[in-house]
Formats: sequence, C-alpha cells, structure tokens
Amino acid sequence: MLKQVSLGRYYPGTSVLHRLDPRVKIILSFLYMVIIFLAQSLIPMLLVALTTVVLILLSRVPLRHIMNSLKPILFILIFAFVINLLTIQGDQLLKIGPVIISEQGLYTAIRMALRLAFLIISTTLFLTLTTTPILVSDAIEQLLKPLSRIGFPAHEMAMMMSIALRFVPTLLEETEKIMKAQSSRGADYDTGGLIAKARGLVSVLIPLFVSAFKRAEELAVAMEARCYRGGEGRTRLKIMRCERKDALFVVSMSSVFLTILLTQYLL
Repeated sequence: MLKQVSLGRYYPGTSVLHRLDPRVKIILSFLYMVIIFLAQSLIPMLLVALTTVVLILLSRVPLRHIMNSLKPILFILIFAFVINLLTIQGDQLLKIGPVIISEQGLYTAIRMALRLAFLIISTTLFLTLTTTPILVSDAIEQLLKPLSRIGFPAHEMAMMMSIALRFVPTLLEETEKIMKAQSSRGADYDTGGLIAKARGLVSVLIPLFVSAFKRAEELAVAMEARCYRGGEGRTRLKIMRCERKDALFVVSMSSVFLTILLTQYLL
C-alpha cells in the first residue's frame, strides 16, 4: 500500500503541464492554493472543481496516480468532514439521538473536505507528478536567488528540499520492507489496542531511523567524492527560459483565478 503513495514520485510525460517552466508551476501552485481557500460559495467551488478536472486532463497522468496522493491525508479529510458536520450550528437537517446535523454543517463539511482534496491534487500535479525533483530544486533556487544578496542560502535550501522530496518514496519502500520482515518474524500491527499498536511500531521506527541515517551518510560521502562545495560557481545542464507557452498558460490561469474571485465577491 505504501508503494501507491504518489508523494515525491514523478510520472514521465510530454503533456502541457510537463513542458511548463517549473518556476511558473511553483508560482501558479501557490496562487491556486490562495484561490482555493478564498472560494467559499457554491459557484466558486464549482469553478475550482472544474479547473482541477481540466488540469488533470492536461497532465495526462492516470487518475489512480492522482488519487493515490490523497491516501496520506485520508484520515485528515474524514476528520475535518466529521468535525464540521457535528459542530456547525444551523437549520436542522437530521437528528440521530443527541447528534444534530444541520444544513450549514453538511455544506461546510463537504466544502472543507473538497478544499483539502483540491489543494493536494493541484500541488501534486504541479510540483510532483509533472516535475522532477531536480527541476523543482532548480526552480526554487532561481526564485530565491534575489534573497542571496542579503545572505540567504538559496542553493542550500533548494538542495535540502529536493533531497527530502526525492527520498520520500525511498523511505516509504524501506518502511514496507521492514514491516514485511518484522511480520515474518511474528510482529503484529493489526490487532490489539492503541498502545499495543504503538509498541509494535517501535520495531519499525528504529530500523527505519538507522536506515535513514545510513543513507544520509552515504549521500554525504557521495557528494564529497564528487567535489560538491555548494552553489557558488556551479553551472547547469538545462537553462530555464520562459517561452510563449508559459506566458499563454499564465494568462489562462490568471483569467480563471480572476473569474473565481469575481464570482465569489461580486455575485
């Protein structure tokens, strides 16, 4: 099951989103996050949903890979839905014993769950499935480069984020291997209470931490062996340039964002 998590996994392709400048995708993803949180009423939420569907079609990424990105936050989605459903006061819609469900509570619960889902799907499409970790690192460094004039370590920050994102699927695969190995030795992670399950996870966490530190040490040795000394004086194989397709996509998405804001605050 852990192998199905799409966080940190790049899906190769030649779609419109794949060919966009990664700097454009990072900026648009942050703007889209803001738009998703500003959308409150029905029509803006429908426009956000329609925009997300169009982005999925443009990416040409199989739907199962996109839906896998929601698995790590499935518990948060359910928790947010239930909390809003039971705590928001309003016109009574349904009463089950002491539990009262209102129309406002149901609408707010659905809106919050969809908002979180759209947020994860959009960021996954822009920054993970259609962009390699190296391009994300280079784009972040380019965007943060003006801050280097005041001493901000832009290259080092981008490198750390890239390495962390790259090793997410590796650590997930390592976790699954450890759990299978411990299960073959008699470990049980499905039965017992919360305390028993927490104790069972200790047999996974300790080897996982040991493996993570070992991989970090090997990575440090490999970088030193290749004479890595930071970003100063480094050249790049691929030079980022914003082209006509990037400008057209920015204009299109800006028009969509503006339409959502107008429907939210003027209608």
